[in-house]
Amino acid sequence: MTLIELITAQSARLKQAGVSFGHGTTNAFDEAAWLVLWALGMQFGDLESKAKRELTPQEQAKAEALVTERIATRKPAAYLTREAWLQNVPFHVDERVIVPRSFIAELLADGEGEGTLDAWLSERTVRVLDLCTGNGSLAVIAAMAYPEITVDACDLSVEALAVARINVDRHRLAHRITLIESDLFANVTGRYDLIVCNPPYVNTASMAALPAEYRAEPAIALAGGEDGMDLVRRIVAGAAPHMTDDAVIVLEIGHERAHFERAFPRLEVAWLPTSAGDDQVLLVTRDALARWSDR
Repeated sequence: MTLIELITAQSARLKQAGVSFGHGTTNAFDEAAWLVLWALGMQFGDLESKAKRELTPQEQAKAEALVTERIATRKPAAYLTREAWLQNVPFHVDERVIVPRSFIAELLADGEGEGTLDAWLSERTVRVLDLCTGNGSLAVIAAMAYPEITVDACDLSVEALAVARINVDRHRLAHRITLIESDLFANVTGRYDLIVCNPPYVNTASMAALPAEYRAEPAIALAGGEDGMDLVRRIVAGAAPHMTDDAVIVLEIGHERAHFERAFPRLEVAWLPTSAGDDQVLLVTRDALARWSDR
């Protein structure tokens, strides 16, 4: 059996089993390719050149076993491989954190594209805060995208920060990224030019309907209360004192735009375009927060 034949066969198994995607892949073939290539010690870029390579029975069995584990456990593939990619940057992942998939990463990494944040930043943007950092992926991508900045990355979870430490060290950014145990703004000091945050925002009804793959992730990093806005309310209420005069805060809220607009009907925001549409990520200036709080 060739590599491409094995991937195609495992894709059919995943499809028949009815597994859910969304943790780095969106379909059965891509998921099968990820698992098979990882099991065989290959990179994603190897598929085209090695597609017709004949596999040994041992190689075939090893890849099939990993796919069997994926089907049996319903764990995201990243938990099985201990690795996920975001904007072509590899990150260590395990069950202590959710699998990184924030659309904010697109906005940080896309220096000249439609969704760039550059129009909202300036040469004075030097201090960045990553709230709810999880595995540290947004902090790492921000530091890579803007070599002149330093980043404070905070999280309430000590376990998540341990994973973030692995990734900060992996990318040799410990001199520019500081990890802080903090309940939102509680333990951060000073003011920031940019705040990014992918908070828990899934509402209660949606949490109850999540597929098993999402329920395998830490609920603390997903659940946002009845309307998904529990932490978002605290962030919006507490951000301004931690922002410089020209600062902006970028928030991801997923499919909760309706709940957000009901919670903050008079808050002026800019919706930023991402690959998922124009209603997943929003930006708020410090001035807008000040006007909102004065009302």
